[in-house]
Amino acid sequence: MQDRDLNEYSPSLSSTSRHLPCDHQLCEWSSNCKSPKDPCPYIFNYDDFENTSSAGFLVEDKLHLASVGDRTARKMFQAPVVLGCGRKQSGSYFDGAAPDGVMGLGPGDISVPSLLAKAGLIQNCFSLCFEENDSGRILFGDRGHASQQSTPFLPIQGSYVAYFVGVESYCVGNSCLKRSGFKALVDSGSSFTYLPSEVYNELVSEFDKQMNAQRFSLQEGLWDYCYNASSRELHNIPAIQLKFPRNQDFVVHNPTFSVSHHQGFTMYCLSLQPTDGSYGIIGQNFMTGYHMVFDIENLKLGWSNSSCQDTSDSADVHLAPPPNDKSPNPLPTNEQQSIPRTPSVAPAIAGRTSSESSTASLLIPFPHLMISLLLLLR
Repeated sequence: MQDRDLNEYSPSLSSTSRHLPCDHQLCEWSSNCKSPKDPCPYIFNYDDFENTSSAGFLVEDKLHLASVGDRTARKMFQAPVVLGCGRKQSGSYFDGAAPDGVMGLGPGDISVPSLLAKAGLIQNCFSLCFEENDSGRILFGDRGHASQQSTPFLPIQGSYVAYFVGVESYCVGNSCLKRSGFKALVDSGSSFTYLPSEVYNELVSEFDKQMNAQRFSLQEGLWDYCYNASSRELHNIPAIQLKFPRNQDFVVHNPTFSVSHHQGFTMYCLSLQPTDGSYGIIGQNFMTGYHMVFDIENLKLGWSNSSCQDTSDSADVHLAPPPNDKSPNPLPTNEQQSIPRTPSVAPAIAGRTSSESSTASLLIPFPHLMISLLLLLR
């Protein structure tokens, strides 16, 4: 697998980009428009994160996709998708890390996997894999492997509007805590993992006890559980385990990240944050080293250990590229506006671990047939 350096996406520099008009069936915020042909706006408020919000306009553009498999000839084609280009971000979690926009990967009608599935190009599922070096991959149409662990998605007020799962219990090292479980949003758009305050306090207290090392606080209390650990102590960092229904375990073997101190030594900080919200967020840092499968069609989350270089953890995917190499048109026209819609949910965004953009190289020659693309993670 080879990573590629990518330029920042700009609709004005794309020959295939166009604004989604307010009178389009997929424009859910048309009441905010002055004219039917105005660009369709989007706005999403992250109520559980200090009034953080993202706002901008929806654009339609084409992804250059490749079907790759050991039993079929490789085909290249394009598929229209909808992207949100951010114009205004607010809230403390956007300080110094405002995203350029939103690529929706949720179960809503305007998300990228949903549009590709409606076009008949893929099964309604996809997978993500993040590596330690901030690269990774995304595979549309990948349902994972039969031996992977899984847990069902949970509805919110009767609808599957985002990837919520139920955590029944949790452990630190060999100590399993007795507090009852909680719901968590599995969100690749969040750099870190957030736990409800009561769960967070109990878990970090046990973690600190097992670390048995001097604790420091960094960045004015943003990270309260940091340690100047020796190489020997690093081997004793306790794992954090989330337990799901049917004895399915999600283990984070090293839940810390490193910070270079100005005095020349390296600190290791527990990459957890508390939230006053009613649910937690399983962010990108907890997904690192896992092949994460979001099976929208069967309403379940799957995971298995992966180096992100090994493709044996991806199931065979049967795709149907458009005939005669023509580009498909998965976006419904105005004449198709009778199609029922479900609300879409934008991903929560947290601070970055690095000031640099991380690049995920996704156009990879896999031995199993699947769709892949190049994505700039910001």
